[in-house]
Amino acid sequence: MRRLTYYVAATLDGYIAAPDGTYDFFPFEGEVREAILAEYPETMPAHVRGPFGLTETPHRHFDTVIMGRGTYEPALKAGITSPYAHLKQYVVSRTLTSPDPEVEVVADDPAELVRDLKKRDGMGIWLAGGGKLAGALRDEIDELIIKRNPVVIGTGIPLFDGPFAPIGFLPTARRHFDSGVSIVTYTRK
Repeated sequence: MRRLTYYVAATLDGYIAAPDGTYDFFPFEGEVREAILAEYPETMPAHVRGPFGLTETPHRHFDTVIMGRGTYEPALKAGITSPYAHLKQYVVSRTLTSPDPEVEVVADDPAELVRDLKKRDGMGIWLAGGGKLAGALRDEIDELIIKRNPVVIGTGIPLFDGPFAPIGFLPTARRHFDSGVSIVTYTRK
């Protein structure tokens, strides 16, 4: 069965983006960039795969991405209607209509979508964000991969935005970098 992995960058205080949805304060350079490009090449948007030399690089973990409207909209504002054309793309939104045939907009229950996707053949499913969608899918998340950045922003879009409902995860892998960034993998208990 396929797994849903919430793979996302976060601040020390638990935010994945600023209040306006921007995330340009997360560094993407040096050994961290090289590690991400080597281990998670499919998480790079289509328009940067060429410049990073990833055009022919096979997927390592995911063949499907699911994201909320807030995660998708920055690409739309930049004129990119299919940001992950190399993956099967789903956007969860009750108000958006798909501007691209390669992007499926889902207005119904995202948990039902994920349960259906898990039954299909394929690689893992990447939950790219955002916090509200992660909160709605909390019970469906099998794995967390948190790229923890040594920055505090005080407020913004939280890693999870949902009701209080503790769910346990166990750390299964850790990688620390000289820059202070750490990538920690957690698996549901």
